[in-house]
Amino acid sequence: MLIREYIEQEEHKRFSEYATFSDSSRGREVYEEPCDLRPVFQRDRDRIVHSKSFRRLKHKTQVFLAPYGDHYRTRLTHTLEVSQIARTVARSIRCNEDLAEAIALGHDLGHTPFGHVGERALTKVSGKPFLHSEQSVRVVEVLEKDGKGLNLTWEVRDGILNHQTAKHPATLEGSIVRLSDKIAYVNHDIDDGIRAGVLIEENLPSACTNVLGHSTRDRINTIIYDMVKNSTNTSEARLSNEVWKALMDLRSYMYDALYTNSFVKSEESKAFEIIEILYTYFMEHLEKLPRENIEMIHAGTTPERAVCDYIAGMTDNYAVDLFKEIYLPRAWQKY
Repeated sequence: MLIREYIEQEEHKRFSEYATFSDSSRGREVYEEPCDLRPVFQRDRDRIVHSKSFRRLKHKTQVFLAPYGDHYRTRLTHTLEVSQIARTVARSIRCNEDLAEAIALGHDLGHTPFGHVGERALTKVSGKPFLHSEQSVRVVEVLEKDGKGLNLTWEVRDGILNHQTAKHPATLEGSIVRLSDKIAYVNHDIDDGIRAGVLIEENLPSACTNVLGHSTRDRINTIIYDMVKNSTNTSEARLSNEVWKALMDLRSYMYDALYTNSFVKSEESKAFEIIEILYTYFMEHLEKLPRENIEMIHAGTTPERAVCDYIAGMTDNYAVDLFKEIYLPRAWQKY
């Protein structure tokens, strides 16, 4: 018996009836022979980790643009924290940890440089809504591996596409990641805000902290335990009404106290302009795009889409350096 087959059989012995079984996947767009060692979702996880877009997340903003300290979260560390929470919950409620991990690791692959400000800038200049969840799916379906994509399973792509609040993933594992994303960013953004001196633990709304806890560690612990308790033997991950309300109220507080804080956002207008200017430049000089983007235009992709693909894939540093290279005199670029 192959190792993969043994693992698949063990899933049917251990998993909840609501779990997604590896041997029941709806499959890939392009058929591939099964691996002897790894079930399909573990294989997807590995493909994401080895992708170029995953590596670029380490230089993409989470909240603080170009932070001076080494301990602020980046888009990569956020992704790893989401994955850790999702794996803990998936294992605890006996569902497919490999699927939850693959979705978590891939959910932000399409994020732009400079965080959500990049999304807003590309939406404005392209005239079409730019959503990182949709771009993340485009990355794994089209953009990776020189246009071949990663050929991930349907379940992983569904979870990536539907990880935001208003969406509804088709699998229990996808719904775990959807909640884990919020648990991670609300709590680690508080931690970063305190580190930056923008937030003070004692000033967080007591109606929330009295329910969730008075430290980042306590809050994450409380929410995970509540999620496990309320998601066991169900088809969708959920929190109790009390914990969900406290988490959402804390999230609302964060929008006022951190995400729209003048100190945190003081450089956002500059970042927005960099995206606008780069978009305009490449729309006027399509020949300056990388070879793979030019080939996609020749194959039928609109120039607007190709330029958005290129810019969205940039890291913060690369976008800034490219802006300098194009627009600053060479003698000024070192300053």
